[in-house]
Amino acid sequence: MTPTPPEVRQQLPAPLAIHRRGLFRIRNFLLRTVVIPLVLACICSLAVQSQRFANGAAGQSVAGKGAGDPYDVVIHNARVMDPETHRDEAGLNIGIRGKTIRAITHEPLKGRLEIDAAGRVVAPGFIDILSYNPNHYGVLYKIADGVTTNLALHGAPGTGADMGAWYRLFERRRPMVNFGGSFLYNLARMEIKVGIYKHVTAEQLATLTARAEKAIDDGALGISMSLEYAPGITDDEVEAMMDIAHRNHVPMFFHARDSSMETPETNLDGLREIISLAKKHGVAVHIDHLTSTGGTHSMPESLRLIEQARKDGVDVTACSYPYTFWASPLNSARWAPGWQKRFGIDYRDVQIAGTSERLTAATFQHYRRLGKLGVAYAIPEEDVIAAMRSPLVMIGSDAILEPGNNNHPRATGCFTRVLRVYVREKHVMTLMQALEKMTIMPARRVETASPAMRLKGRLQAGADADIVVFDPNVVGDCSTVEHPNCYAKGMDYVLVNGQVVKDPKGFNERAHPGEAILNWRKSPASN
Repeated sequence: MTPTPPEVRQQLPAPLAIHRRGLFRIRNFLLRTVVIPLVLACICSLAVQSQRFANGAAGQSVAGKGAGDPYDVVIHNARVMDPETHRDEAGLNIGIRGKTIRAITHEPLKGRLEIDAAGRVVAPGFIDILSYNPNHYGVLYKIADGVTTNLALHGAPGTGADMGAWYRLFERRRPMVNFGGSFLYNLARMEIKVGIYKHVTAEQLATLTARAEKAIDDGALGISMSLEYAPGITDDEVEAMMDIAHRNHVPMFFHARDSSMETPETNLDGLREIISLAKKHGVAVHIDHLTSTGGTHSMPESLRLIEQARKDGVDVTACSYPYTFWASPLNSARWAPGWQKRFGIDYRDVQIAGTSERLTAATFQHYRRLGKLGVAYAIPEEDVIAAMRSPLVMIGSDAILEPGNNNHPRATGCFTRVLRVYVREKHVMTLMQALEKMTIMPARRVETASPAMRLKGRLQAGADADIVVFDPNVVGDCSTVEHPNCYAKGMDYVLVNGQVVKDPKGFNERAHPGEAILNWRKSPASN
């Protein structure tokens, strides 16, 4: 309503002026007695709701719709360990509805399924940031190892380099764990018939760029490049992929170009290459398996290089696995002539995976022609300890077991080995520090690309119910090079999105609760 000018108000008849003053009094009365109190009540209500959410994140009960009804799952007597908040508190009860943690409280809770976690640690399910395709056989071993999210971020093979086809394939197969993958650049390069020692033409690079763009459109969580396995990859190729990653807000995952301190190019040169290009393009980068590539025999210097890069504003992270041996097909570029000098080992230090056979010059050539997996005892224990101790390095297995068992034991015991050897036996780090490396650190690495990961890696009200329940005094690996197909022990319960996929009796293979982890462009949470 347009205000009445002062000169007009002075000319109002007396009855109308009196009437107007009455209206003002009524308005002021309503403001004082109704409107202002109502507004204040709303503000207080919002504050209470915010505090309830904060209390929920800190572990208090969070009431929701139907809060008086039984929860779908209740975990009683839990020692709750949340690596994001560093909460470590025993005697708590956890209430789960659907796929979400709804309450963490000392108050009694009722559930349709109730789990007694007395004497057990309850923590977020582990996120394997450096795995491969979630085949059902390998996934069972991952679950026994505590993994609830399997990310093929060394690259997702199996459907060519078509990420749309990859996601559709595994959505049909419905894995028991969450799954996601990155565009495998090396595979795309092979598909257009570029040899590993060849440089691409401008036309070929344009084709690869288009394929990478499509992979991001199809939901890929990043771009993976293995420089050591294709020495012909140039900086122009790396920069083209970095440009795509930067524009689409996804990280890049690198197997660095160098794996030793032998000149002319060393681990440090390989790391500097990645870091300098990442700084130039403003892209987030992750260094794969630092103990075997980029840090072997140079771990203190390599860690200092990464730390300085982070201080300089480069978003760089790294992962490692807890073994003193790596594995690679014997017909790959990693075993090019001169490998003995590069890695400081000889034939007797190489073992065929799944057997007890150590190699000779003759058997090396035989198995090289067959493309067998060679396990190299080439990582110093002090490098593994330094990586485990570093707050910059998370855990990634770099493996998943396939039928036939031709694989490294890290495919089945990576995470539980950390808990057994480097927490319980060698006291290299605390249990909370180990859990950080397995949960919140990989979640944060990927969550800038995927909204779904913002609810993973945490044990808080409102987070996804990806949960492990284990005895810290028992949990451990048992797989070996000779026998990689050994289920880890000590993981009593594993839940994925609120469904129990493993209990003390075994696996619930009827459950298929795994969900696709997609980038922000394809994620339902962003639509």
